Formats: sequence, structure tokens, C-alpha cells
Amino acid sequence: MGMWASVDAMWDFPAEKRIFGAVLLFSWTVYLWETFLAQRQRRIYKTTTQVPPELEQIMDSDTFEKSRLYQLDKSTFSFWSELYSEVEGTFILLFGGIPFLWRLSGQFCSSAGFGPEYEIIQSLVFLLLATLFSALTGLPWSLYNTFVIEEKHGFNHQTLEFFMKDAIKKFIVTQCILLPVSSLLLYIIKIGGDYFFIYAWLFTLVVSLVLVTIYADYIAPLFDKFTPLPEGKLKQEIEVMAKSINFPLTKVYVVEGSKRSSHSNAYFYGFFKNKRIVLFDTLLEEYSVPNKDNQEEPGVEPRNEGEGDSEEVKAKVKNKKQGCKNEEVLAVLGHELGHWKLGHTVKNIIISQILSFCLTVLSRRFEFQADAFAKKLGKAKDLYSALIKLNKDNLGFPVSDWLFSTWHYSHPPLLERLQALKSTKQD
Repeated sequence: MGMWASVDAMWDFPAEKRIFGAVLLFSWTVYLWETFLAQRQRRIYKTTTQVPPELEQIMDSDTFEKSRLYQLDKSTFSFWSELYSEVEGTFILLFGGIPFLWRLSGQFCSSAGFGPEYEIIQSLVFLLLATLFSALTGLPWSLYNTFVIEEKHGFNHQTLEFFMKDAIKKFIVTQCILLPVSSLLLYIIKIGGDYFFIYAWLFTLVVSLVLVTIYADYIAPLFDKFTPLPEGKLKQEIEVMAKSINFPLTKVYVVEGSKRSSHSNAYFYGFFKNKRIVLFDTLLEEYSVPNKDNQEEPGVEPRNEGEGDSEEVKAKVKNKKQGCKNEEVLAVLGHELGHWKLGHTVKNIIISQILSFCLTVLSRRFEFQADAFAKKLGKAKDLYSALIKLNKDNLGFPVSDWLFSTWHYSHPPLLERLQALKSTKQD
């Protein structure tokens, strides 16, 4: 009787308080679930101290231990940062942080001569202040992650000056996109009538597609240097492979990711007949970033490699990760092209409009399909070795808790992918 009496009493509260309580309850329920999963995976990191027998042929004990310690540090950081985020959000709700920020936005608007009828302008000021607050409170965590954890494990290549300039630039670019888009969205909601939610959804979908289209050409170059892949065997083989599956490749770029981190990646972008491939310089074993100072000029003798380089550049070259051979790079691209050929990009866009967990499950299936596609291109053996190298270079831990992996990993664990490739790997 006591429990039901408490439930009945809860329903006696005003509607806004019931909604407020439900929001807090849901938020903490999700947080506790995520924490439970993270602790399961953390237990794996702590207890799996020896290379499992099935991995002994592909991973040495030193790399395994480095990976384990790296993931343990990341797990500890994630626990405290997520706890802080949840507590901060709770305090903001409990102590009226959102209404306070809205009133403050109104005061700014009033001082600028905009009355209460200019609610869209007030909303934009509110967004600006909210994102500024989020950027400032998140800055210490980002600094610690970059200059303590990533630095400790040999991934960080940024200086503090570069980091701060980059953070300011990101904030400005974000506002240049967020504020105009938000103003249009709010206007659509204002005039949309009973079906405003349909118009708002269509608008956000169109904006997402536009951003995906322009990001690599107009936004990403604001932060990183993109250089056309030099003519040579690798570029020729990439073009041949793309042509063999009718992939409308127009350009191949190398992005200077090494100035930030030694983590590696590759991706493609573009719609219709205008596709581009982007390779991180850290992915390429046989690639070095072109140096303008080392280009030949009339009457000037070219200097030797490394001569005159700054200490920062020398350290970067010295600490360069292993990377992949050309054949392995092609295998990785074969996997990525498999995502295009099998329509995974469009499917992801559609599924992302529904549920994130469904997207995770589907994404894992897509990864296996893309691996199988690379195998059909004759790249199973090279993809097998490339996955091992990329896992080693990025200190990925190959052992996962099944529930944590199912909920979080958009890519299958390394061992599952290798087993799938090994069963059909060509000699």
C-alpha cells in the first residue's frame, strides 16, 4: 500500500513537476546503464593481462600491454568526465540554469533594442551563451584528454597554442553554421502550423545532407591541410580499383592528420558522380608530408631530408607510427568502397532518423559486408594484415565484453573481423 500511495502522491504534483522528475529519472537511468556497461568493459581491461591464445600469432605481449593500459586510462577518464557531465546537467535543471540563461538572453536583447516579440533573436542569443558555457566547462576535460592521456601514450602532436587556436576556430565555425540554421528552423516551427514537426524534420534532413556534401571541401580544410596524393603506383592502383567497381572517383587527397595525432583513418565523400577519397598521412607507411621549404628552386641546391627541420618536425618524424603498406592501404580502401557499393551510406542516413542502437547493430553488419566485399576484390590477405597494423598503431584493445560491445561498438571487435576474413583468406 505504501508504494502505491507514493505513486498516487506523485501524480498529485503539477504536470510540469512530473515532467521535470521524469526527465531527471530518464537521464540518470541512461547514465547508470552506460556506466554499468563501461564497468563491465573496464573489468576486461583489468583482468585480461595476457595475450589470448587466439591472438598470439598476430599481437605481441608488449603491444597488448600498451593497448590495455591506454584503454584503462581512457576508461578512467570517461568515467569521471561523464559523471561530471551528468551532475552538471542535474544541477542546471534543479537550480533553474536554463530559465536563468533565457532571462539573461532577454536582457542582452533588450539592451540591444529588441523587445520580447523578437523571440527568434533571443533564442539565438540563448544558443550562443549555452554553447559558450558548454565550450568553457568542457575545455579542461579536453585539455586533460589531449595533453595527459593522449600525450602519455604517444598520440598527441599538438602544442598548447595550436590546440587553443583550433578550439577558438571550431567555436566560431560552429556558430556560423548553428545560428543561421537554428534561426530558419525556429521560423519554420513558428509558421508551420499543426504540421510543423514534419517541415522541421525535412529541413533538418536537408541541412544534414548539405553539410555532408560541403564539409570536406569547405569546412575541413579550415582545420587541416589536404594535399592531392602524388602521382605514383598507389594512386594508379586506387584509380584502377575504383574503376573496376564503377566508383566515380575524381580526386584522392592526403590529409595532414599527423599534426594533431598519430591515429589513422581513411574515408570517402561526395554525392553522385563526384566522389573523393581521403587518406590520413598516418595511414601511409611510405608517405611524408610535402615541405614547401624543401622544394627545388632555380639556383638553389635541394637540402637533405631532415636538414633544417624544426625540433617539432624531427620529433614527429621520429615518432611516426608504423602505417600500412600500399597493398594494405588498397585493402582498407576496398573495405570503404564496399560501403559505397553496398549502399551503406544512404542506409545509414535513413536509419539514423530512427534509433541509435538500431544503427549500431546495422553498422556492425555493414562492416562485415564491407570486409567481405574487399575479399571479393582479392584483398582479404592484405586487409587482414592492415586491420592488425591499424589496431596496433591506434592501441586498440582486441578483447571486449559482449554486452558493452553490442551496445557501443559500431565496428565489430578485431578478433571477430579477423576470424571472418581468415575463413576465406586467399593464400
